[in-house]
Amino acid sequence: MIPVLDTAVTGTTAEAAALAVFRRDYPAFATTSVLDDLRATEYGRLDAQGQTYLDYTGGSLYAESQVQQHRALLEQNVFGNPHSENPTSLAMSRRIEETRARILEFFNASPADYEVIFTPNATGALKIVGESYPFAPGSDYLLTFDNHNSVNGIREFARAKGATVSYVAAQPPDLRVDRDKLMAHLRETPTRATGGLGQERRRGLFAYPAQSNFSGVQHPLEWIAEAQALGWDVLLDAAAFAPTNRLSLDRWRPDFVALSFYKMFGYPTGIGCLITRKTALAKLQRPWYAGGTITFSSVQAAEGHGRGFYRSPGPAGFEDGTLDYLGIPAVDIGLRHLASIGMQTIHTRVTCLAAWLLNELAVLTHTNGVAMVRIYGPVDVHLRGASIALNLYDPTGQMIDSRLVERYANRIMLSLRRGCHCNPGAGEAALGISKAEMTGYFQNKDRLSYEEFLHIIDRRTAGVARVSFGVASTFADAYRFSAFVQTFRDVQVKELTAGPREVVDPGPPPTGQGQPSACSAQ
Repeated sequence: MIPVLDTAVTGTTAEAAALAVFRRDYPAFATTSVLDDLRATEYGRLDAQGQTYLDYTGGSLYAESQVQQHRALLEQNVFGNPHSENPTSLAMSRRIEETRARILEFFNASPADYEVIFTPNATGALKIVGESYPFAPGSDYLLTFDNHNSVNGIREFARAKGATVSYVAAQPPDLRVDRDKLMAHLRETPTRATGGLGQERRRGLFAYPAQSNFSGVQHPLEWIAEAQALGWDVLLDAAAFAPTNRLSLDRWRPDFVALSFYKMFGYPTGIGCLITRKTALAKLQRPWYAGGTITFSSVQAAEGHGRGFYRSPGPAGFEDGTLDYLGIPAVDIGLRHLASIGMQTIHTRVTCLAAWLLNELAVLTHTNGVAMVRIYGPVDVHLRGASIALNLYDPTGQMIDSRLVERYANRIMLSLRRGCHCNPGAGEAALGISKAEMTGYFQNKDRLSYEEFLHIIDRRTAGVARVSFGVASTFADAYRFSAFVQTFRDVQVKELTAGPREVVDPGPPPTGQGQPSACSAQ
């Protein structure tokens, strides 16, 4: 029988009792009460529509005032395409440069050291690095298993230029990277070194996420300086980290940082950026040019020594075509919104909620004692973010397909995300899929239709469910998810195609069977 959560479960005395225990165990949560006020005003549409939103790693939510301020800005001004010197173009150019400055200020990045390149999203930022980085025979692209596909994809640019591609494994169950193994990779002499053994080698690019978009693991930012000291350039994917953590580029100084602003504050959804050290930017060599990236271009001089174009210096040489110039001021508005709340306030809140939920899920069992939940990654909040990857299991120990879990969550307007979350390395490590197994899936891909390939690989890689907290999250959201999971107690997979099941208030989750985790600053 399909589990169905009674809508009366939340808002009951059981939830009130659970909240009281939560506040006792996580006293730091009281310092984030401003976010309860904002939930009622700026994000009131959630409760008005009965929505439980737990997909902040997929995309954050925008405050009503962000949209209102942006609309007022557009209504009260006349802005033109910035690629000109007329009054409306100059007005827009000033707004764009003010937004660049706001981004650097928000991330504590000195304008003397860093530039901001606007992109469509974090993937666009990563593509710029991949296509422009000076990979060559004898250089290396080193990355962790735990990376988004947009970081994995850079390996195709590296291989095309003759560079070596290497991975450092993520180790279950916590899905962290062993530092000693990483340092061995960073130090080892390659078999194809430009200067030969004993001579100075050509390093390359090391890429990793500040926070895993799969498991929530936060990888040490200390790796940045350690890799740079050994001659590497460092690419930091901050897309999952920046929405709920302070990234200060005056302390941590990666060469490249990729961001998507919709993940930080929900609106606008078509703008990201690459924050790059000026010294690193000077190394990039774009393989083409486009409108907006050049100062002058010639058709007749195309075959000459200068190839008939002059690339614009700085960020302009990497911003293809016309920017989303009407959307860029909304980035400034969004950053001001987060700054008015305080990143530490957001961080404290989501860490407390994640700590509570991890503790509750870890002790849930069926009546026969079989664990209901398997969590991928750390089961506490030490060096981890507020994103939790998991699978549910029935009383026989059989995994419940995450697609079914998502389907039942949809019925009660609970938004989570399922799949491998564009992070195949972490997913393969978490689910125990071997290299030989994955290689076998791909060896015949060219002889299979898309549907045939999907059928073969889907049988083993159905993925996991992921819930994540963000700026508008409340205890009620966490409690509702815990109550939803409990509706699967004693339900076997074979029952999940039958009719709906009556569910009574499960009472407060079993607080106290595990130990509460600290939710102070990390």
